[in-house]
Amino acid sequence: MIAAVAAGVLVAASGVGLGLWASSGGDGSPAGPTAASAGQTAGGRDEEGAAPGQSPSPSPSRTYPLSKAPRTIPSVRDHTAERGPGWRPAKDHRVVVTDPALADEGRLIAGELGLAYAGEKGDQRDGDLRLELNRGSGANPESYTMTVRGGRVTVTAPAEAGVFYGTRTLKQEIKGAGTAPEGVVRDEPAKQRRGLMLDTARKFYTAGWIEDRIRELGDLKYNEIGLHFSDDQGFRIASDSHPEIVSEQHLTKAQVKKIVDLAESRHITVVPEIDSPGHLGAVIAAHPDLQLRNAGGGAVRGAIDISDPGSAEIVDDLLNEYAGLFPGGQWHLGADEYQALVVSDPEASFPGLAAAARDKYGPDATVEDLTTGWLNDRAATVRAHDRTPRAWNDGFFRGGSVPAAKDIQVAYWTGKEIGARPPVEYLSEGRKVINYNDEFLYYVLGEPLTFVYPTGERIYEQWTPLVLRGTTPVPDRYDAQILGGSFAVWGDIPRAQTQDQVAAGIRLPLAATVQKLWDPDRPELSWEQFRALADKVD
Repeated sequence: MIAAVAAGVLVAASGVGLGLWASSGGDGSPAGPTAASAGQTAGGRDEEGAAPGQSPSPSPSRTYPLSKAPRTIPSVRDHTAERGPGWRPAKDHRVVVTDPALADEGRLIAGELGLAYAGEKGDQRDGDLRLELNRGSGANPESYTMTVRGGRVTVTAPAEAGVFYGTRTLKQEIKGAGTAPEGVVRDEPAKQRRGLMLDTARKFYTAGWIEDRIRELGDLKYNEIGLHFSDDQGFRIASDSHPEIVSEQHLTKAQVKKIVDLAESRHITVVPEIDSPGHLGAVIAAHPDLQLRNAGGGAVRGAIDISDPGSAEIVDDLLNEYAGLFPGGQWHLGADEYQALVVSDPEASFPGLAAAARDKYGPDATVEDLTTGWLNDRAATVRAHDRTPRAWNDGFFRGGSVPAAKDIQVAYWTGKEIGARPPVEYLSEGRKVINYNDEFLYYVLGEPLTFVYPTGERIYEQWTPLVLRGTTPVPDRYDAQILGGSFAVWGDIPRAQTQDQVAAGIRLPLAATVQKLWDPDRPELSWEQFRALADKVD
């Protein structure tokens, strides 16, 4: 899997050796490759005719062919070809930065490419990789420009994230082809939310495995990782406010902090999810008095009684507690599959909920209204921590006297629920939507029900962010409201695959998904070419 690669391994894998590129001559013209380069001939002499161990003489008059666009995942949006030898790393090359805020990006790429990190420097040397900020430019903060010219590389962006993505492009160029081609890359993502969601509640994943996925996501220019860490089968992060609900297998807060810190260094937001008012079985196991019961007294699995003030108290305790652990600006509230709403007559089946709805919202209020009010109240809790809330699409209902708060983003995953609403209904209300389409983006362990493991090929050839439900895209006019998408790994049958099998199974789907989030247009490469590229650059 993609990870921060030790310098020696990367050097060996990309064919980079010592002295691949000699310093330029006094006139600034780049020298040709030495015998250590991948262009060495079978007879022991390189393309320039130099014997092994000798640097060729500078050739200012040499005419280079126009460069070809780099091949990376995701592909760059624009490349202006130029004539020149391109750039390869060498041990005497430096990484320099123009702003101390870029120290993390500079040190990371220096270690990956086997370069010296020189920090802030005003001078320019042959072979330099220079990282620059142009704050205040008004451009997309995730955009960047990378210029390869005259034996040097410059990555410029309006924010640290853009610079980081430029270094990811450079790393893939070197790993895949050995050389960054001469010319100028201008690049930015089409979609602002690009994520992977992990169900860590039903299948426990170790901290180290999650950290490896973060490194992989960073190299692919993802910017979110979701942790669904509470469900019926487990609660997987230590809690100070309610330690009684925590499963035996769980992450400590110190482990989570390390995960969050690593994610921040890769410009990835960790999006926590405590799903409610359904999927709270782990909480109910420790607090059975809060379990929802129907008119006959039967317990409803995983569902909390939202008419009981104690239910709101415990969930808000947890939301407030974890707000300090997850500093990112996004929060997933769940809200899906509340079992009180999957019966034909919720008011008759759950008279206590119906009475609470009427007491709170008026004589015509329904159980759906009470459930929407629950969602709005939890959104207010996380909003107080400056978080943007999102919820699964089946937590939003048609009509009713209590509308869901306008700022709650729709995580659209399915159209199979009772009373399913087509995606256009949410979009026509002006809501912002994130695409989790279960037809393409759901990797459900054990393949229960009608689920099958998604393939990278199918995502690459058939899915775009506009395809929110099934296989049919919504009209183009809604494109701006679709903020992005997320691939999701669910642990319904947790022992169906090991951690390593999951990592291998999602590798190509992740690559295909981010390609379509970065640039939803039809890819230039065939699937076979894209797959071969993934094998080179991961």
